[in-house]
Amino acid sequence: MTRILAAILCALLISPSAARPLEMLRPAGGIVRADWQYPLQLPPRFRNHCTYEYFTGRPYCSDRCGIDYHFYYCSEISFGCCHLGRGYCDWRGILRCSP
Repeated sequence: MTRILAAILCALLISPSAARPLEMLRPAGGIVRADWQYPLQLPPRFRNHCTYEYFTGRPYCSDRCGIDYHFYYCSEISFGCCHLGRGYCDWRGILRCSP
């Protein structure tokens, strides 16, 4: 009986955390919260100049930003370019580039 209760408790603890990465792929209320955006996450007009990151092999688009830049789309009012691996969308849907 104790094993069954432990299994149920583990399943309840794991299930919300397993769904969390999927939430990062969908815009919630027009805001995208992510630290890496794949080409399919971008609106079609920004899916150009796409390539693969050298060390990890992850695809990204630079949308005329230049070499070693990653284009981020956080919301309709906040999008732009940051160096590879340095950009993210904050909880308000604002693009941030870390130094």
